[in-house]
Parts: sequence; structure tokens; C-alpha cells
Amino acid sequence: MKTSNSPRAFRAALIAVALGSASTAALADIKDYTFELVDQSVQAGPDKIITVRLMNTKTGKPVPDAVIFATRLDMAPDGMQEMATKVTPVSGAEPGTYKFKATFGMAGRWQLSLGAKVQGETGSVENKLVITAQK
Repeated sequence: MKTSNSPRAFRAALIAVALGSASTAALADIKDYTFELVDQSVQAGPDKIITVRLMNTKTGKPVPDAVIFATRLDMAPDGMQEMATKVTPVSGAEPGTYKFKATFGMAGRWQLSLGAKVQGETGSVENKLVITAQK
């Protein structure tokens, strides 16, 4: 009586594929993501739009569908962290780009602090970006 090795070979192939895909998932790191400003400066005043891009630094591609859970805009770079303003998300950005509306009460350097979750990754992306508000 002959026994077939095909089921055994098929199971071995499935295990190899599963192990191979698990090892590539382990290569991803939350440190491979960063926010960058689209424009480094804005005009001081109410209802100004800030646009940021979330990038995967390994692939060089923008990351869509991140969940932004923390935003803060203050004048910490000029030593006035108590000078904070409200930041409101704005819809309609292209994939991988995130827009916010804020009031820049005076000219100077403002720090935008962001926190986000990237789908499929453990941990969160946190960045502080400096925007210059001009008169």
C-alpha cells in the first residue's frame, strides 16, 4: 500500500508561508513613521489651515487612514507654552495628508504636537513640528 506525501508537503508549505509572513510583520516599527509639515509658515490670524503629511520613512510613501488622537498647538519654541490654541481637524485632505484649523493669535514660532495610531502597528507616532506664524 502506498501513502501519499502531498498532504504532508502541503501542510509544510502552509507553515512556511505563515512563518514567513510573521517574520516580515515583525520588521515593522512605529519609529518608521513621522509627521512632516507641508508648509513651514502661515499668516497670523484666525482660522488658518495647517497641513501635515504622515510618512513611512522606510518606503517614502504617505500613510492614509491614521487615527489622530492628540493635537496641541502652543508657543513653546518661544518660551510661551501657556499660549495655547484650539486645533480642529478639517476633512477633505488627500490620503496620507491631515489638515487642521487653528487661530494663530500672534506672530512667532508655534509647536504642533501630534499623536496618531497607524493601522496594523503597535504603539503610537508622536511628533512635535514647529510652524512660524508671520504678520
